[in-house]
Amino acid sequence: MAANWMKSRQTRYTGYAVVYTLVILAVLAAVNFLANRYDKSYDATANKQFSLSDQTLKLVRGLKSDARLTYFGDTTSFQTAKDLLERYASLSPKVHADYIDPVRKKQQALAAGYRSDSPVVVAIGAKKEGAKSLTEEEITGALVRASKTGDRNVCFLSAGGEHGIDDEAASGYSFAKQLVERDNYKTRTVTPKGAAIEAGKTLNVGQAAPAAAFEVPKDCSVLVVGGPRTDYPAPVVAGIKSYVEGGGRAFIMLDETLRLGRSLPPADNTELLNLLAEWGVTVNKDLSLDLSGIGQLFGLGPEVPLIAQYPSHAITQPLTGVPTAFPLARSLDIKAGAKTTVDKLIATTEDSLAASAIGPDGAVDPKKGKKGPLTLAAAGTYSGTPSGRFVVFGTSEWAENSLLGSRRLANRDLFGNIVNWLSSDEDLISIRPKEPEDRPLNMTAQRLNMLFWLSVVIFPLAVVGFGLGTWWKRR
Repeated sequence: MAANWMKSRQTRYTGYAVVYTLVILAVLAAVNFLANRYDKSYDATANKQFSLSDQTLKLVRGLKSDARLTYFGDTTSFQTAKDLLERYASLSPKVHADYIDPVRKKQQALAAGYRSDSPVVVAIGAKKEGAKSLTEEEITGALVRASKTGDRNVCFLSAGGEHGIDDEAASGYSFAKQLVERDNYKTRTVTPKGAAIEAGKTLNVGQAAPAAAFEVPKDCSVLVVGGPRTDYPAPVVAGIKSYVEGGGRAFIMLDETLRLGRSLPPADNTELLNLLAEWGVTVNKDLSLDLSGIGQLFGLGPEVPLIAQYPSHAITQPLTGVPTAFPLARSLDIKAGAKTTVDKLIATTEDSLAASAIGPDGAVDPKKGKKGPLTLAAAGTYSGTPSGRFVVFGTSEWAENSLLGSRRLANRDLFGNIVNWLSSDEDLISIRPKEPEDRPLNMTAQRLNMLFWLSVVIFPLAVVGFGLGTWWKRR
């Protein structure tokens, strides 16, 4: 009887063990299935080093054709490439990643579009574009170029000492050129006949290009006016007017004309101001000051308004909460024109002031200035067939290399989004991928000494002491 009871008990325990084992195996199988089907990860790095940018997410998820990303390199480097390319493949079933060693499989590499200067080649249909490095910035740029068809040109006007797109100095626009070319635009400088003025050159006030008929080339998708230093002659302004009202797209940036300790402020450019006023944008002769003090967090003074909240617009929608800076900006007044609709694009808070005069020592009388909020940029549409578009800024300095290249500010994203909106490439509007940020760990001799004592002496001795204490209590 006892033997039967023991046998029955043993059978029950065995059954329980089998059931528990099956349950655990089922749970593990379910977890593995879900983990394989729904790949989720969390990036805890401060600069989101292991997360793909908004532009990449938007671009990959919107692909209409299959894209093949092929990495070329030694087999020992395949895992590093997979860490990045598999993130792209996980976003859409239309993205496929291949890895080829061009030395061991030369014919296969050549057939896949191998290039010695491009470790990754992106192929969409018959079109292949190379990425010059294994970075998100380069790979996403290649995806954009491979997915866009047709020539799109961003033309920078050179008629009055504007910023030069080949100028790599802090005040140049070479970074703006690189930025738009990464989005598959071609760039070039457009100079009216007889107005061979060197871009970025300081000229005398009132000096202007000879009066000559000017027509913006028909293949210009966007015309950029990047901070003219001199007055545009009437034919140049007439050319801009005809271009926009005929369905063209213009990106106009003008600088303040107050004397701020400089011997030569920009010219008033009255003809161009009159055209903008006709479209519903009045550019005031003042200087916008940010009195909130938030710019001090970035080392900026009140003459560089820092913006982190934006009016509702397709251009700025992805930038909510991301700061941009606008040095020495004029304020704008906007209203609907006879054939135009105009919206605020960039605006300050109430803690701002538009000063119409600056004292010799930089003093400002708050009672004589216009209280905020102030409009610093506007976007408008001209009714026609086709309709024209224009964006106006009260400063051109925000798009200089020194600010477009900043990792702490989103000026580069704003600039790219404006070009995308003007050229009707709204699908590219986003926050773009940035180069990996180098964050070296700087250790002083004192900190190294402290680290040595903590890791080699104190912590090991503490573990030994804890063990001895436990043994002493239990003996």
